[in-house]
Amino acid sequence: MDFEWSWLLLGLPLAFMLGWLASRLDWRQMRVLQRSSPRTYFQGLTYLLNEQQDKAIDVFVEAVQSDPETIELHFALGSLFRRRGEYHRAVRVHEHLLARADLSAADRARAQWGLAQDYLKIGLFDFAEQALQPLIGTELEPQAQTALLYVYERLRDWPQALALLERIDAQADAAPGADAADRQPRMLGRQVHYWCEQAQQAARARDYPQARALLQQAQAQASALAAADGAQQHVRPAMEHIQLLQQQGQHLQALQAGLELARQQPEAMPLVASCVRELLPRVDAQQPALQQLHALLRAHYQREPSLDVLLALVAIEQRLGWPQAAQWYVEHVRRRPSLVAAARWMQAQLDGPQAVAGQLGMAAQEGGDSAAAVQASLDKALQPRLHYRCTQCGFETQHYFWQCPGCQSWESFPPRRVEEL
Repeated sequence: MDFEWSWLLLGLPLAFMLGWLASRLDWRQMRVLQRSSPRTYFQGLTYLLNEQQDKAIDVFVEAVQSDPETIELHFALGSLFRRRGEYHRAVRVHEHLLARADLSAADRARAQWGLAQDYLKIGLFDFAEQALQPLIGTELEPQAQTALLYVYERLRDWPQALALLERIDAQADAAPGADAADRQPRMLGRQVHYWCEQAQQAARARDYPQARALLQQAQAQASALAAADGAQQHVRPAMEHIQLLQQQGQHLQALQAGLELARQQPEAMPLVASCVRELLPRVDAQQPALQQLHALLRAHYQREPSLDVLLALVAIEQRLGWPQAAQWYVEHVRRRPSLVAAARWMQAQLDGPQAVAGQLGMAAQEGGDSAAAVQASLDKALQPRLHYRCTQCGFETQHYFWQCPGCQSWESFPPRRVEEL
């Protein structure tokens, strides 16, 4: 019995010492955890979850100042600055990270990507390109290539954009399990636009042979696209060819090209009709191509009524001297309600001072002034209904664009006016 009590008396101090040491170790571990995850970090997260970005930024700035080694806080702070529109402060945060020698390769790529995003938001595309180039060959290369493509499009550097698109296509071909059938239409479709954009630049510089050669390249890509997926032929190269002929003063040839396009690709008829109205004053009314185009427009309208086709039909018949041209407006209103057609019919009825004077009981001069005022009011009221609207962002414009000026999407404008949507 004495022996057992002696061991117990010896064991109690030992157990006390072990417990004290364990508590000290736990306390030190807690301090390490507190240093690696500061309390302010969790405060900042709480503010973010409560959508209090101002307070979150203040807390994160305090945390970064007290512990400059906290890399994740720098990334969080840079993202917050960018989301708030404080792009220059975001740039400084990411540049500070990139200046660190102890940054891992993955974190360096993240910081480089963050810096590129800052420059993109500011609109400094040259700086954005410089920031994106080091990301080639990293895990962020796909995102960097997409961003570079956007940069080249905004800078209108179409040769660079085309070269990058070809590299992306080659890399996708070499990737395991690559599905060329799914990728080819999208890639070729973008290339068609790039060739056409270069042709536009050449035409503006009056280098018409170069513009024609570039449009031939675009047409070849469009044909490859149609053969690849069995889709309809891309209409832009042919439309650009019509405009190029018009720019060179070859109006009859432009009309004939429009006639050929309308025959081959009826889906392009609204765009062709819009071009025809611009060509009419410069083309002899006795040209057979004009009446042939009128027959195509009429047949298309019977199948699928369209405002542009309607306006082109009326314009052609007026050019040919047919007295009942305005009756097309009545026909259109009967088939589908249209303020544009109704207003154009009213303008036709009020055409000329004698008509206005007779209907309103005014003198001829006063009737002419009233007709001009009525027409101006109608044109102003109807203008928004004649806009085109982007299906991606809702941007509206008077002119048809192949790339939306608002969201930069390609082919996002249907060839129909707002009233028809």
